[in-house]
Amino acid sequence: MRIDDPVPGGDLVPRPLSARSVLLSLLLGSHPPELPARELVRLAERFDVGGSTARAALSRMAAAGDLRRTDSGYRIGDRLLERQRRQDEAVRPHTRAWDGDWELVVITAGGRGPAERAGLRARLTALRLAELREGVWLRPANLCRALPAGLDAVAERGTARPARPARVLAAELWPLDAWAATARALLGRVEDTDRPADRLAAFAAVVRHLLTDPVLPPDLLPADWPGPALRDAYTAYQRKQAT
Repeated sequence: MRIDDPVPGGDLVPRPLSARSVLLSLLLGSHPPELPARELVRLAERFDVGGSTARAALSRMAAAGDLRRTDSGYRIGDRLLERQRRQDEAVRPHTRAWDGDWELVVITAGGRGPAERAGLRARLTALRLAELREGVWLRPANLCRALPAGLDAVAERGTARPARPARVLAAELWPLDAWAATARALLGRVEDTDRPADRLAAFAAVVRHLLTDPVLPPDLLPADWPGPALRDAYTAYQRKQAT
């Protein structure tokens, strides 16, 4: 079963980001994720968000718990720290040499409602696992990360070496050609976009797409895989924004 099939072209002409999204993008791209209020407002104005609009958005985000007020400005709230971690990992994934093993997660808990099942699927997808059949999830064991211990309450974890050729199995589990086509279109989009607000929206689409990259071993990927180029483009954009 394929998961997270991208919609070709769906994010290629993104709508301008809202004031909230602009401010979150600025903070999620900062390390540590904290900026003075005056600096946030100044930066937001570069992306067509007026000063009064930015200040009002900051107040609403703090009231909602998205941000925390600090002595010097605003910092992303605890519930967004995981989002920043996932974004950082999407841009700079930590991998290791692949020895042929696959991570295997078999769901054993029954009697779960639709919301609980959907939540578990989202967690497993975020871990870059793919569902071979209902309740059976796997991926090549090439990521430098352990599966969370909390999975033990609902699943059995282990490693496997499927009999099917790994490249064939990877192509069945992930829509690699579609992902690559969208990535190349996004690269073209960011190269052709000059207006700061439009570039920020385009690179937000880049990050969303990188979050769905399965980060497979190179031997399992199609030729000319555009993942590294997309990451390099985003890294260069972030570096330029920081100057």
